[in-house]
Amino acid sequence: MAGGAGLFFFSLLNYKTEKYVIAENKKIGILFRLYQLAILGYLIGWVFVVKKGYQEREESIQSSVITKLKGVSLTNISGSGLQLWGAEDYVMPPQGEQVFFIVTNYIETPNQRLGFCAESPRVPNGQCFSDNDCAEGDSVIAGHGIKTGLCINSTGTCEIQAWCPVEYNRRPSVALLGEAENFTIYIKNFIRFPKFEFSKSNVLDTDDNTYLKTCAYDKVDHPYCPIFRLGDLVSRTGHSFQDMAVQGGSVGILIEWNCDLDKDYSQCNPQYSFTRLDMNVNNSVTSGYNFRYARYFKDVSGETYRTLYKVYGIRFDIMINGQAGKFNVVPTIIAIGSGLALIGAGAFACDMILLYMMNTSSFYRERKFEIIKKERSSKHRDEKTEHRDRRPRKHTREKEDSSSPKKVEEIELTAMSQSLETGENPPAVEKRGPTVPRNAGQRYSALLSSQGGVPKHHITFSSQK
Repeated sequence: MAGGAGLFFFSLLNYKTEKYVIAENKKIGILFRLYQLAILGYLIGWVFVVKKGYQEREESIQSSVITKLKGVSLTNISGSGLQLWGAEDYVMPPQGEQVFFIVTNYIETPNQRLGFCAESPRVPNGQCFSDNDCAEGDSVIAGHGIKTGLCINSTGTCEIQAWCPVEYNRRPSVALLGEAENFTIYIKNFIRFPKFEFSKSNVLDTDDNTYLKTCAYDKVDHPYCPIFRLGDLVSRTGHSFQDMAVQGGSVGILIEWNCDLDKDYSQCNPQYSFTRLDMNVNNSVTSGYNFRYARYFKDVSGETYRTLYKVYGIRFDIMINGQAGKFNVVPTIIAIGSGLALIGAGAFACDMILLYMMNTSSFYRERKFEIIKKERSSKHRDEKTEHRDRRPRKHTREKEDSSSPKKVEEIELTAMSQSLETGENPPAVEKRGPTVPRNAGQRYSALLSSQGGVPKHHITFSSQK
């Protein structure tokens, strides 16, 4: 048992290698080499050069965005007169968040006060033919107030308790704040890749305080001046600012950070792209962007009144995306291993073609595979059985020979000669009577002399009568 364990242990230290058969087939050889070149090109060109498979990647980018808009516009409409619009008026919310809205057009309903007035004819649920159609206390669905139970015949609508007069619904065909095209937006972005402890900003790191007051974004000349003119920004989406300003829209600003940290710090630069997010279908209810808000005032008597605005404009969504990569030996080994595995798959495919899909496939199979027949193993078992049978017969024969008279005589003579040479008395030998061999019918006797001198041995044979 111990010997078998030792042999097993030492067998673990042996090295085994494969035996290859070289098939001189030009077609298979060319096919295999072309496959190897294709895998090598894929591994170097696509995995290492394009996808940078030798790098450890991180896509969990951490970012912060701060926005600031600047620009002034003047409007003059009936009912409200001249009005100066600054960033605090047309930007919502004014805090400068990642999502913001710029007013480009609006409908104003001034001097609204709480009271009783007719519902708008544009509201289907507010139309009536009698007082029974205006149940008191019910709110007008998609309307402006609460029904009082009266039907006003002159308008064909229910009387409601609301902010009166109700909202005007005549949208200007030309954007009232069309000058917003020349407004500027400043987008400050900070990013960080925590795995590599890498941080950067899209603003140029400079001590010149006038730089951001005079520059404008240019991909070549000023890539680190994130100040954009709204008209240029919208035009990069493939749309006109003035057309979008009439009924509003939604624009996405995507900032991508794809950083190769094996290169210099300055090579990690932001890339900007712009797209329109809302459905741009002419005369479609899905197009545009608008909402309402009100400004409240009090008159001299302390009564509250308000000005209602239905504003149209452009909503901007700033999205940050990015990834960073840096050399690491683990993904490099994995990429190389996958390439070698693909090469092995090619060798398997070529073997299948060579051994099973060609006219000479049987010839190659005979050379590649060595077949061990069962007759050889049965012959070996017969030899072992014969060897086991031979050993008992030999042992029995040796035992019979040792008990034969001739063997006994030889043993006695050898013992006497050894005692005489050493000067010792020969050992007493039991005298034997006549022994008749079975085969010859003869007997023999031995006469021993104990007197001095070299003993002489006399052996006489007599035939028995």
